[in-house]
Amino acid sequence: MEIMCLNGWGGKLHEALVPYVAESAPDVLCLQEVVHSPISEKDWLTYRDGDHILPQRANFFRDVARALPEHTATFCPAAQGVLWDEDQSFPSQWGLATFVHKSIPIIGQVQGFVHKGYSPVGYGDHPRSRSAHGIRVYDYNSDRCISVTHMHGLRDLNGKMDTPERAEQAQRLLALSRHISEPGDLRIVCGDFNVEPHSETLEILGAAGLSELVTGRGFTSTRNTQYKKSGKFADYMLISDADAVQEFNVVYNPEVSDHCPLVLTI
Repeated sequence: MEIMCLNGWGGKLHEALVPYVAESAPDVLCLQEVVHSPISEKDWLTYRDGDHILPQRANFFRDVARALPEHTATFCPAAQGVLWDEDQSFPSQWGLATFVHKSIPIIGQVQGFVHKGYSPVGYGDHPRSRSAHGIRVYDYNSDRCISVTHMHGLRDLNGKMDTPERAEQAQRLLALSRHISEPGDLRIVCGDFNVEPHSETLEILGAAGLSELVTGRGFTSTRNTQYKKSGKFADYMLISDADAVQEFNVVYNPEVSDHCPLVLTI
């Protein structure tokens, strides 16, 4: 089974990302920073937050779902705000999504918030609402159940330092993973955590028996040349049984986002 985790950057590099996902077609794709604007037929809209202006693929969720027609797609919104086409605004949901190949039985799901709750009118003040999604599947190749839970960790305008909110976020993520898992399951937790490698978040997850694979396998960054700021880590993948890993890779090329895809084969 192949599991991919990726922050899609709102589909900014759509022309590279969609063909990459279609060709890779992982059994499970955990995708963060997903845009869903169901009443708009526009391909592109613009996100505006003061001086922060970013092009957004208006129906990024639809685009990826179409690229993976043999997958079951689930969108998990964290908030609904507006995106812009010049002076016209469109309601747009923002969150994360999970795609599971239809040959793999989904035998359990959990969806919840790791920071704040759903923001129905506007994206909210920073640090904004953050959701998580977990699935439990049966893997016939290994004859066992596997749970995969991912989140998009909160963004703090002051940086990626430890905060009480991030510690609480890690505990909520763990609780969701435990809720969807049963004894004997192989457990995987992943996402764009927005923290550094020596963070309290990873200490909390490690103390729960999860092995962190990015730095544990010697990778020195989860960012690529699209990312111009300092601090080259954001994304992580952890597993309850490191011996189950057949292969793990941080994909630096092609560049499909300012985050690198994390790809695990178990």
